[in-house]
Amino acid sequence: MQSVLVIGAGGVSHVTVHKMASLSKIFTDIILASRTIDKCLKIKKSVKKKYNADITVLELDADNVNETVSIINKFKPFLVINLALPYQDLNIMDACLITKTHYLDTANYEPKDEAKFEYKWQWDYIKSFEEKGVMALLGSGFDPGVTNVFTAYTKKHYLDCIDCLDILDCNDGDHGHPFATNFNPEINIREVTSNSKYWEDKQWKIGPALKSKVSFNFPEIGHKNMYLMYHEELESLIKHFPEIKKARFWMTFGDKYLKYLEVLENIGMTSIIPINHNGAEIVPLEFLKTILPNPSSLGEKTKGKTCIGTIISGKKNNTEKTFYTYNICNHEECFDEVGSQAISYTTGVPAMIGAMLMLKKIWFKPGVWNMEQFNPDPFMELLNQHGLPTKTIQLKNSVNF
Repeated sequence: MQSVLVIGAGGVSHVTVHKMASLSKIFTDIILASRTIDKCLKIKKSVKKKYNADITVLELDADNVNETVSIINKFKPFLVINLALPYQDLNIMDACLITKTHYLDTANYEPKDEAKFEYKWQWDYIKSFEEKGVMALLGSGFDPGVTNVFTAYTKKHYLDCIDCLDILDCNDGDHGHPFATNFNPEINIREVTSNSKYWEDKQWKIGPALKSKVSFNFPEIGHKNMYLMYHEELESLIKHFPEIKKARFWMTFGDKYLKYLEVLENIGMTSIIPINHNGAEIVPLEFLKTILPNPSSLGEKTKGKTCIGTIISGKKNNTEKTFYTYNICNHEECFDEVGSQAISYTTGVPAMIGAMLMLKKIWFKPGVWNMEQFNPDPFMELLNQHGLPTKTIQLKNSVNF
């Protein structure tokens, strides 16, 4: 197999690189690049200690297309795995087009100066990638990513059509801090403070953030409050499964987390509008990011489980049926395996699997693709083999949220 270039050295990258290094016959050469070389060196040292594998590390400003092009031309990777910030997606895709290199990411593009994320910007690249004969796989994380595959899998094996899709994301982990985010604070807080948005009656319905709440009994966890949000995979799923009548995304939050978040919002600390501080221009949310705990440091302290899945209702042979497909992931077991908490693990493993399917040319076609557009079976099989076992159960009744 050919080499891969991983851009970004955060918690997800830590997991993805470790999982790839454990599969050296497939991922024969791994190059890791980030603006912060110290983070790369830390991952390199950990991989060497755990798997006796050597990876190449280097410094890269992924905002600079020419710099990325130069590195791609030097190492000539088969695939660029973008685990950097969503703001950098288009620049990295541009570099891949210039060098005719395949591309994979875990989150869709969003502008740095606006809390808005959608696939339009990346879908605009479809023709360019087709013409260059290269492939881009979008959103190969868990949500988006695995939840897209769960949807395609349910449709393929259990239903003739999908009427209602609910994506449920529960993190019951406890990291011991008064307030912290489980992945990049800047991206996380922008996401959870955005308006809620769901699909019904062939239109988007928009409401205030974190106001619509229901309780759900999660397997192996119990009853938790979950809140209606908007998440990017809804956009691609209603496009590729146009029969869907209602599609929603739910995420759990504890009361303490929400109280801290409310206070931070009220005093302006979650704003992305620059302000003047002692003659210097700063963005409050970027400042907040610097003083919150680094998500990659949470793994050793975090205990508990995550449960992420899809509840999908539809018809099979004209009979109404509902299926729940989900994964349970244990924070402590993830840390024992790769030194990470489950949030990074559940994103990093699917990134590795998507890359593997591309390298093996099982999922491989020029253009820009979302996860649900490919055969879900190989991905589902690899989830079970590489640390994210899934379970599908039929529910007796459709859910009423």
